[in-house]
Amino acid sequence: RQCRGQGRVIDSPCGTCGGNGRVLQTRTINVRVPAGVKNAARIRLPAKGASGERGGSAGDLYVVVTVVDHPIFSRSGDNLTLTVPVTFDEATLGAKIAVPTPDGVDVAITLKPGTSSGKVLRMKGKGFRKKDGSDGDLLVTIEVAVPQKLSAKAKEALEAYAEATADHDPRENLRAYTTTGSQGASSRNSTQDAT
Repeated sequence: RQCRGQGRVIDSPCGTCGGNGRVLQTRTINVRVPAGVKNAARIRLPAKGASGERGGSAGDLYVVVTVVDHPIFSRSGDNLTLTVPVTFDEATLGAKIAVPTPDGVDVAITLKPGTSSGKVLRMKGKGFRKKDGSDGDLLVTIEVAVPQKLSAKAKEALEAYAEATADHDPRENLRAYTTTGSQGASSRNSTQDAT
């Protein structure tokens, strides 16, 4: 066996370790994952790595975290995001709706009358844990669900609504911009605190 710069050669090296004083083995280690950990984060476990040769101290083990996607929640920095569908009447008339949270408890939020699709409501403290110990927020995006099928009664009611609001044109501003030669208007979804 070669000395590899150590200045000595083992004439009869161990058949198991080959003279290194260590052998490869697989073991399971419990790792504490901190709240709010991000994808690809590295967790250092001191002295849990490979043992040093001939009795040398062990190195460190680095665990790389992979955060699996959630079916309904997404992450934006330290905030959670969630899209919640609502009915047309809930968005128009206002309503209290139940919103799921990661801890499994539904929280009621209030939709104000005239809530637009794309409106973002903020639920404070329902997001990821931050390094300073505080929590991010849960950002709830409202999405008005358009029914694919209507009963005869619902269709009749909707037609009556359309007739009653025939004088309201939500696209009036679009035509105003195109006829005046403006470069166009930009629309932004506003964010308000949920109550």
